[in-house]
Amino acid sequence: MWAPRCKNMQEASELIACHECDAVYQRLHLKRREISHCERCGAELERNVERQAAHMVPLALTSLIVFIVANCFPIVEIEAQGLRSETTLVGAVVALGQNGMPEVALVVLATTLLFPLIQLLILLYLLLPLPRVGAMPGFNLCARLLLMLRPWGMVEVFLLGVLVALIKLSGIARVIPGVALWAFAVLTVLLVLVVTFDPRYLWQLADRVDNGDISKGPAP
Repeated sequence: MWAPRCKNMQEASELIACHECDAVYQRLHLKRREISHCERCGAELERNVERQAAHMVPLALTSLIVFIVANCFPIVEIEAQGLRSETTLVGAVVALGQNGMPEVALVVLATTLLFPLIQLLILLYLLLPLPRVGAMPGFNLCARLLLMLRPWGMVEVFLLGVLVALIKLSGIARVIPGVALWAFAVLTVLLVLVVTFDPRYLWQLADRVDNGDISKGPAP
C-alpha cells in the first residue's frame, strides 16, 4: 500500500515523514497486516503492528526468564587431571578483570549482560501497560534508548565464542556443558525474534492509544 502525498499541509491532521527521503505524507489508518510505503523512494513508512506488539510482551517476558537462568547457572564445567572448574558469565567477567583485561571484561559485561537486560526491561516497561494506561512516563526517552541500544546486544557473538573455546578445550580436558549454555542458546533465538519489532513503532502504538484508535482496557 502506497501512502498518498498530502496536498494541503494545513488541512492535514496527521502527517508522517519518510525516514529515508523526508517526503511528507498524510498518515493512513492501516488495517491488520497492511504496510504503507513512500511513493518516492519505496521505503516503509509504517505498518499495523498491534498484533505483533501483543505477541512481543510474552516473548520479552520469556526472554527475561531465560536471561536470568543463563546468568545464574554455570556455563560449562571443565575437568582436567582430577580438578574441576565451573563459572558463570559474571564469574568470567570478574576473571577477565582480575587477569589484566578490564577493557575486555567491560565489553563482555555491557554487550552480553547489561545492554540485553536493559532492552528487555524497557520493552516490557513500554509495552506491558500501553493498552491499559497509554504511554508511560519517560516514554520518548526510553524508546530512543531502546533504539540506540539495539545494535549493541551481542549475546549470539558471546555464544559463538564460547562454542569455539569449548571445541578447542575438548582435546585437553573434559568439558561438560552447563544449564546456562543451553539457556544462552535459547536466549539467542528469543532475542532474534524480539529484535524483529522495530522500536520506532512504539510511537505509532502510543499515538493510536491516545487517539482512541485502540480501546484501552481497565487500568490496574
